[in-house]
Amino acid sequence: MDSDLNAMAGNAAMTPEHIAGEEPGPSPGASGGWGRLRPAMRWESGLVVVVIVIAIMGSALSPEFLTANNFFNLGLNTGEIAIMALPMALIIICGEIDLSVESTLGMSSALLGVLWADHWPMLAIFAVVAVVGVLAGAVNGLLVTRVGLPSLAVTIGTLALYRGIALILLGPRTVANFPAFYTNAGTTAIPHTDLPWSIGIFIVLAVIFAIVLHTTPFGRSIYAMGDNAEAATFAGLRVKRVKTSLFVISGLASALAGVLYTFRLNTAVQDNGTGLSLDVVAIVLLAGVSIFGGKGSIGGVFLAVLAFAGLQNALLLTNFNQEATGLVTGGLLLISVFVPNAAMFVRYLRQAARRATRRPPSEPALSLPRKDT
Repeated sequence: MDSDLNAMAGNAAMTPEHIAGEEPGPSPGASGGWGRLRPAMRWESGLVVVVIVIAIMGSALSPEFLTANNFFNLGLNTGEIAIMALPMALIIICGEIDLSVESTLGMSSALLGVLWADHWPMLAIFAVVAVVGVLAGAVNGLLVTRVGLPSLAVTIGTLALYRGIALILLGPRTVANFPAFYTNAGTTAIPHTDLPWSIGIFIVLAVIFAIVLHTTPFGRSIYAMGDNAEAATFAGLRVKRVKTSLFVISGLASALAGVLYTFRLNTAVQDNGTGLSLDVVAIVLLAGVSIFGGKGSIGGVFLAVLAFAGLQNALLLTNFNQEATGLVTGGLLLISVFVPNAAMFVRYLRQAARRATRRPPSEPALSLPRKDT
């Protein structure tokens, strides 16, 4: 299976160069899973520099930036987004996208509030919320893989659908009488650390996702699908099953994020999580995950979470208009898409110019004999 994966990934990588009439470079899959990490590691090195620059700028803007209390607040406000970014990275690497994560979070939060208001035991509520998250992800996955609809259109539709379900479940009500044990866990640090529980969960999940993505055949199949889904199918990979499972994992992670979000705010309302999908996608693309699929790493996601959270927090500590923070997210999205592909655009222009100079001159047009009058 591994040899099939490597051969298939090599064929997928050769295609653009052959089409352009150039000699193909070394196959990304030629060195196995680690060969694919080389471009990601270069991007991660840049992210390390970005994180250091943000830390220096933040400390210059405010003496509170590098304090333990501020780090705790930084993690507290980013934990749920970071958790949802992990499965999103895998989904984008395999060539799809899930924009419904914020609505799955909101639906899970609303369901948690409704069931608690109806006096359900908390453990039973957790089980129901997890099942709903799995079902929400399965709906996305099945519509994409079995029906054949594009994931962008599907998840925009379920973005509205799941938000509508949250509105039906909770309506204008607000539920805020959750047990102190759970709400304290949402706002306090892990014992003997300065880490919020949500960040602790993110770190554990990041290690698991990194092992799966970078050291297992399942992870290599995700890269292969992002390179060329058709070639992956011919190589015998279960493309539909793998993609569906990734959407299911995303739904489950979003449901978990909804529970943590609710306990952190000690409030369940139908619009919890609104606008978080853009932040999740911004982090994943900032991590070096290619929007075209086939590239990315979990290490990049971890560093991108630090950079994104640090930048947002540095702006929060200044007089920057907080209503305009969307400019930062939008700017990061544009930079994250353009910078990794700038070399590709330049190479394409050079190849087009080279082909133009090699093109033989066109034959002169045939002239028809003129009839004498």
